[in-house]
Amino acid sequence: MQLLRYFGWPTLLGLIIAAIVTVLFPQVIRNGATSTQNPIVATVTQSHSPGVVTSYAPAVHRAAPSVVNIYTRSRVSHPLANDPVFQRFIGGSNMPQRQRMESSLGSGVIVDERGFILTNNHVVSEAEEIVALLYDGREAKANIVGTDRDSDLAVLKIDLDQLKAIPRASEESQAKPEVGDIVLAIGNPFGIGQSVSQGIISATGRSGLSLNRYENYLQTDAAINPGNSGGALIDAYGNLVGINSATLNETSFVGIGFAIPTEMAIKVLDDIITHGRVIRGWLGVEVQQLSPSIASQLELSPPSALIITAVPIYGPAYNSGLQPGDIITHINGQAVSDGSSEINLIADMAPGDPIELRIIRKDIWLTIKAIAGIRPES
Repeated sequence: MQLLRYFGWPTLLGLIIAAIVTVLFPQVIRNGATSTQNPIVATVTQSHSPGVVTSYAPAVHRAAPSVVNIYTRSRVSHPLANDPVFQRFIGGSNMPQRQRMESSLGSGVIVDERGFILTNNHVVSEAEEIVALLYDGREAKANIVGTDRDSDLAVLKIDLDQLKAIPRASEESQAKPEVGDIVLAIGNPFGIGQSVSQGIISATGRSGLSLNRYENYLQTDAAINPGNSGGALIDAYGNLVGINSATLNETSFVGIGFAIPTEMAIKVLDDIITHGRVIRGWLGVEVQQLSPSIASQLELSPPSALIITAVPIYGPAYNSGLQPGDIITHINGQAVSDGSSEINLIADMAPGDPIELRIIRKDIWLTIKAIAGIRPES
């Protein structure tokens, strides 16, 4: 009884105070409960909020039906075909056996419902027979419409119905690939069948790689393995971004692949279909980059320029009065850089377009106007 009197009143008083706080200040109870919520559970809940991309399956479903596997066969000579001792053993009647058929593989992209396919020139060069295996399992013989070694692109044609052209971003959107954009590479690596790899755009406008005359590559860390050449590089929505073309080194480097931008590839396609060859603008000069130290002495900003080393006669540059030794600082108002960008700039012009050059000739600033010509075929 004494214990009850000793503990009873304090306990009763505590219960009364708790009841008053609950009735008069309910937010205190709610805030306390919130503060003790498991933070890991809260994070998991937020990760499933609307708008978060957890799969690129819709993008692949849009683009994959337009990517084809390409198989080629070419006739190659036996390495001992020209050896006199070897010829003595095979005899004249067996001479055709000096050649054998060799198979190779790659990828391609259907870019027109009429059956036009873009791929790399190195995939189909010297091929005597080309077969395209479609996403739906159909096969078709592919014929070469035209090739462009300078950009390593080729246009093929197959005669099948119900073909699906790969989606492309609308020209109105002017959505150009940017560093950090998510991209997917679709192709036929090592001949195992259509596969998808994922990465980002690591750089744009890559040039100076000595792969082709015209280089304006998208660099990506999406895996581009042998057999992926000619396949599609798409964005996260399934739109064509580029044509997979090359990897820096198949054995020593990982995550450095290159794709030809869609804009450049489609121009090659349209020119080959329309003209049978690619029509590019031409100035007709040979240049090399001016050393940064000399450019700085000339107070150029930025310190970059191109010095003309040769001017072929009767070309657009020759007709405009350009001379070896002239230093080009600007083309159509744009400061020049390493020469690669300028080659692409002029190549993208139509023959007949005006070209304005700002030059330095023996310490005198001049403005020279030329007219773009048609670049001779390689």
